[in-house]
Amino acid sequence: MNTSDLVFMQRAFELAQQAEQLNEIPVGAVVVYQGNIIGEGFNQSIMLNDPSAHAEMLAIRQAGKHLNNYRLLECTLYVTLEPCPMCAGLLVHSRIERLVYASADLKTGAAGSALNLVCNEQLNHQIMVTGGVMQAQCSQLLSDFFKRRRREKKHSKKPIIKL
Repeated sequence: MNTSDLVFMQRAFELAQQAEQLNEIPVGAVVVYQGNIIGEGFNQSIMLNDPSAHAEMLAIRQAGKHLNNYRLLECTLYVTLEPCPMCAGLLVHSRIERLVYASADLKTGAAGSALNLVCNEQLNHQIMVTGGVMQAQCSQLLSDFFKRRRREKKHSKKPIIKL
């Protein structure tokens, strides 16, 4: 990890906070090429009614348009939560060089936690991975979000009154 990892993860964290404010799962991502952010996104699956509208997907789409290329060679993706299998597959296909994530996802993480698609030698591309950058802040944001959602769901259940 280096100083720029913290700078770019901070931006991903700010994007995650935007997602949280919109009642989306708070995940943010940025794509960096030659020291500059060329793509960014935050989860928008609920707002867009699109199960593929994950932070990584949106950031990578923007980066591809910026580079005018579907290959993101020499790019690094910073994301606040370990990518799911869908996003990990996208990272491999886009040829992202490096992945930096904050919080591990023990249930669906596909960069080493639940499974490892990004470093699978059977695939034609492997990605350098750094985990744990700003882990405490990003994990807390996710934890607080899901606690709030569970509380809201519990309070929205109306008691059944039998007559």
